[in-house]
Amino acid sequence: MGERREPLFDEGRPMDITIRKMESDEEIRGKAFVHWRAWHEAYPGLVSGAYLDKLTLERCEAMARSWPDNILVAKDGERVIGFVGFGDRGGEMPDTGEIFALYVLAEYYGTGVGRRLLEAALAELRGYPQICLWVLKENGRAIRFYRKCGFCPDGAETDSEMIAAAEIRMVLER
Repeated sequence: MGERREPLFDEGRPMDITIRKMESDEEIRGKAFVHWRAWHEAYPGLVSGAYLDKLTLERCEAMARSWPDNILVAKDGERVIGFVGFGDRGGEMPDTGEIFALYVLAEYYGTGVGRRLLEAALAELRGYPQICLWVLKENGRAIRFYRKCGFCPDGAETDSEMIAAAEIRMVLER
């Protein structure tokens, strides 16, 4: 995937946003920071506090290094500000792509960065007739975002003991 560059504006300030495949060590560390920060910004009260306490920056960096494939990062200049992970859903839902993770730093909410990351991942998953993702059942902001992007809940739900929260599956039919 090549770099995609499009001017965005945040409160009148132009942002130099690029979406690109995560490749460099700096991008891996940036992805880890976004993962760590986004969970601590968006999920207090939605997931287990004990889980959040254990979710350290070091743990997020280890995860980023262990799963470097199918990750696109959003950068404002040289700073990683968001990422999306995607791939094949596997046996449970054949011929289905999946958005595994989509996170943007809170200071970039409402700027279009999340939508651009999602659109880039959907382009990478263009061969799949449907795309699914899991979202916290109580995360109204994320559910509204995915609905605006064409995803609909399909009735599947799971309870994650690890994070002490329920998730719902949303699907985009093409």
